[in-house]
Amino acid sequence: MLPKTLSAAKNVPLFRRTKALENEIDAFLDKLSQAGLSFRRAVQIYLAEGASAEFEEKLSDVNTLESSADHLRRGIETQLYTQTLIPESRGDVLGLLENLDSVLNLFEGALWGFSIETPDIPEEFRGDFAVLADQAVNGVESIVLASRAFFRNIEAVADHMHKVMFYEKEADKVSTKLKRAIFASELSLAHKAHLRSFVEHIDNVADRAEDVADRLAIYTIKRTV
Repeated sequence: MLPKTLSAAKNVPLFRRTKALENEIDAFLDKLSQAGLSFRRAVQIYLAEGASAEFEEKLSDVNTLESSADHLRRGIETQLYTQTLIPESRGDVLGLLENLDSVLNLFEGALWGFSIETPDIPEEFRGDFAVLADQAVNGVESIVLASRAFFRNIEAVADHMHKVMFYEKEADKVSTKLKRAIFASELSLAHKAHLRSFVEHIDNVADRAEDVADRLAIYTIKRTV
């Protein structure tokens, strides 16, 4: 975990002289947060209705958010290089954005999986699928808040990082419980394997949020020593 007491000299916004770039990074983080909300709602809809028109609408929303976030990320990268901004932290910022973008890709990929493969999820497993999606999205929201703090108030990063770890552990518990229940059921082996893959699609989101948190912890320490 990160130290709670950091040097006051380091506790300044990373882009204090480049407001436009700060706004673009905020917009990128907004896209990730919005994608998480749409992902959670899409899973809820699928569990209730299957791959309905409303589900496909949410999938489209996530696709649009992912494309928009990609465009923002490329623009931010260009500015960091062409305007020689924050050269001492440039690599860390680019690494953070790329890792956050990979979370968006997981949201999109999981929903495409639901849309294309249309898994048949029995009623007794739907509650845990919904809880798993909640924990994964909560972890992503916490890494979004930690990332905002990294750019604006680095002392506040630790206030959010521990939550990422908490939600990842909770997601692991739910995914393990769910897979045990699936494989203890009377479903065919092929059906069990299919459901397991979708448990892992969702659980991977929580795992990736934790991976990003681990990297962010290193970036934060580098800025505070």
